[in-house]
Amino acid sequence: MRRIHTLLAVQSFVAILVSINRLGSWTLGYVLPNQFLRWVDFNNMLVLPLISLVAFYLLKKTVEYDSPARAHLVINLIFIIGIYLLGASYGDHEVTNYLHQRFCIGDTSGDLCRIVIFNDDEFGHWVFFTGFVMMNAALLFLQNIFPYKDGLTKSDIGLLLLNSLFLGAGILANLGFEEIGLDLYVVALLSFLSIYLLWKKGKQPLFIYYTAANGLGLLGSLIAQMLR
Repeated sequence: MRRIHTLLAVQSFVAILVSINRLGSWTLGYVLPNQFLRWVDFNNMLVLPLISLVAFYLLKKTVEYDSPARAHLVINLIFIIGIYLLGASYGDHEVTNYLHQRFCIGDTSGDLCRIVIFNDDEFGHWVFFTGFVMMNAALLFLQNIFPYKDGLTKSDIGLLLLNSLFLGAGILANLGFEEIGLDLYVVALLSFLSIYLLWKKGKQPLFIYYTAANGLGLLGSLIAQMLR
């Protein structure tokens, strides 16, 4: 459990860093003198996803143990495909987001800006959320076929809930103050999945973490949207 708590803490910390990186003004400077990217785009494309993906993989290896089950192979394939789609989405979205913000804010009619805006606002998001759902759902299903055997202490549950508060705050910061899009429905889908598994299979670390984090983030975002 110590390793699980640590890796979930890394994910919560990354969620906060993503919000700071995305919403703060200090990352709007350019990475190099040739102005090929802003720091916000560079961090979102390379630095923060790498930290998160390493933590995801280590969490996956921590949760699973030896099993000949075919379901294990299928879930691993879903996880790997999700990683690829997530990486492809960052490469597509962050560069086009930079170009959109710098050159196309006032131009939506030209072919070049129309393509850039579509990749930024539509296609990049679709690919990202497909990969995001596949990776997170795979971890939940891995927890289902590899349940934690030793039982959770009150301290374990408390730490899981504490970690979930930070991820929930990150979800609120990114979803609560903008126009509702696909992201809110993705969080709702993962929230319902974790709630179902928690109800069906009982108290498992990832079920508790995802239920609390996504539930709090979703509830807070809906309240913030209603108060806008």
